[in-house]
Amino acid sequence: MTMKLIALLTSVAALALAAAAPAVVSAQEAEAAPTAPAIDIIRRATDLPGPLNANSPRHHVVGLETTEVIGQLEDGTSYTYWTYNNRVPGPFVRVRVGDTVEVNMTNAANSVMMHNVDFHAVTGPGGGAAATNANPGETKSFTFKALQPGLYVYHCATPMVAQHIANGMYGLILVEPEGGLPEVDHEFYVMQGEIYTEEEQGTPGLLTESIERLLDERPTYYVMNGAFKALTGDNALQVEVGDSARIYFGVGGPNKISSFHVIGEIFERVYRDASLTSPPVTDVQTVLVPPGGATVVDLTFEVPGSYIMVDHALSRVDRGAAGIIQVTGPQNPEIFRGAPEAHNHMEH
Repeated sequence: MTMKLIALLTSVAALALAAAAPAVVSAQEAEAAPTAPAIDIIRRATDLPGPLNANSPRHHVVGLETTEVIGQLEDGTSYTYWTYNNRVPGPFVRVRVGDTVEVNMTNAANSVMMHNVDFHAVTGPGGGAAATNANPGETKSFTFKALQPGLYVYHCATPMVAQHIANGMYGLILVEPEGGLPEVDHEFYVMQGEIYTEEEQGTPGLLTESIERLLDERPTYYVMNGAFKALTGDNALQVEVGDSARIYFGVGGPNKISSFHVIGEIFERVYRDASLTSPPVTDVQTVLVPPGGATVVDLTFEVPGSYIMVDHALSRVDRGAAGIIQVTGPQNPEIFRGAPEAHNHMEH
């Protein structure tokens, strides 16, 4: 059998699997789905554990539940997400180099699909994916030792892998170096992803995933923390003038590189590719982060105002890839001041 034929059959099988999935849903679920209220799937940027204090090796138990839920994508528009623990991204896992991590993953009983989890921080076959292949209602487990510090992506690796990731199955695990990281006033958790739908952006109602658009790498939405402009309004990141902040930023993807940038700020320190033992790069404007990759950036806010986090492929902002950092406090005219209003008018 030729390689081209094998590739074609693999692609057809993946499409058939995806197309067949909705048919497994019961008639009652199918009838209820269009009118069922969409839940909030947004992971808040502040939803992460604080720095670890213990210096001796510890044993961590990580509990993950894979769920398939209708979540709010934007006002009046919903989507069937596949999640870890009902949020996108999944929970932020925090350990220290040398620690032992026990992962217990349960696939919800009402799921349609098999799910698993692949941790990029794992040294072992499939990052734990084969050990956690779980049918609906099953629980699977594995244990690993965190050997190398860094900020790592985890995601579902059940075929077709890109479909599971695009539907929301990704998150970050931080393996702190010995002694931890330099202290900052705030830490935030942000991940970018893509959503592919049959319908156009903003179509009211429950949208349908598009395998064709996924394979063609044509996202309908680019999202930060799961939904259209999710980290704005009440979910904006809040700091005060003079505060330092660290953003743990990752890209679930599954396909697109992010050019991460904060408009009106400069990253004072960047741990490129989330390498935490290499010296950070200083004074950086924009950071490239590949799908399945991450970065850690530190910055300090000297001037009050609204600062926009973007993917600097800026057409993606209109498709949802934007968040707000709201800085409150006194003005700092020595660093920035606008011209007086009277000077904005031409003299006649």
